[in-house]
Amino acid sequence: MDSPHGAAVTAEDFGLEGPRGWAFRSVAVEAEPGSLIAVVGPSGSGRTSLLLALTGRMRPTEGSAEVAGLPLPRKMAAVRRVSALGPVQGVSELDPALTVGEHLRERALLQRRFDASLRALLRPRAERAKEARSRVDAALEAVALDTATLPKRERTSVRDLERLEALRLSVALALIGRPRLLAVDDADLKLSDADRAEAWRLLRSVAESGTTVLAVCSEAPEGATVVVSTGGGTDSPADGNPDDSQGDGTTNDTGTDGGTTAGTTDDTGTDHAGTHDETTVVHTTEEGTADALAETGRA
Repeated sequence: MDSPHGAAVTAEDFGLEGPRGWAFRSVAVEAEPGSLIAVVGPSGSGRTSLLLALTGRMRPTEGSAEVAGLPLPRKMAAVRRVSALGPVQGVSELDPALTVGEHLRERALLQRRFDASLRALLRPRAERAKEARSRVDAALEAVALDTATLPKRERTSVRDLERLEALRLSVALALIGRPRLLAVDDADLKLSDADRAEAWRLLRSVAESGTTVLAVCSEAPEGATVVVSTGGGTDSPADGNPDDSQGDGTTNDTGTDGGTTAGTTDDTGTDHAGTHDETTVVHTTEEGTADALAETGRA
């Protein structure tokens, strides 16, 4: 699809603190447009909060960052306009009661109504509908999701999708808006080895098309710009869940600052610290994630 040039992402001493401690702190990022950025760490280590902060959905409390040349937190609204969320638990989840077609039509309608120019809104209805369908088709092609192969085609319910199919749909919905930065939480959660490899092929393909991809994961793929975070607390959420970004209070308030390592990974997922000049270092803790999200708000 004809995507705009990706967004460069930079940050220095970037941090977010809530009433009970730091969600993440001392983040340093430098990624070129069209990069695939992998944020790696255990559940509860501030990964999701970092993802939301870098897409303008959470307000940082220290340091500086820029996305597509837009400074955070001063230009949060502008960063939201050039970024899009794939699946993020509690923020941008698919509705299991809706069908694939309903999700696609809803997103196209919202895109047309809220993001189009006044001139575009004044075009004939048929012309606008054709443009919307073109965007949907291009997004589906970009994620290699053929709705004709689904059990009930576009009438297939989200609850009946396989995990990889649901990921493809979520990414397609985000790409309808042609973002410069795509953010995906838990990119490899509950995937088999084969499906995990396919998910990374999908995200790498999006990055190669020009859209910068920021993905939270348990194991980084080879060649990605890697951010590795380890939580400093002792009360982490259960494995397989994202950071506590829904305000249920399951965070540690010890205030301990976690250490970090960074490097590239090979196909086995082994970390090779300091072996790649594109490696990004991040220092995070799991404290305060829920409080910070509640206090700053999210889009």
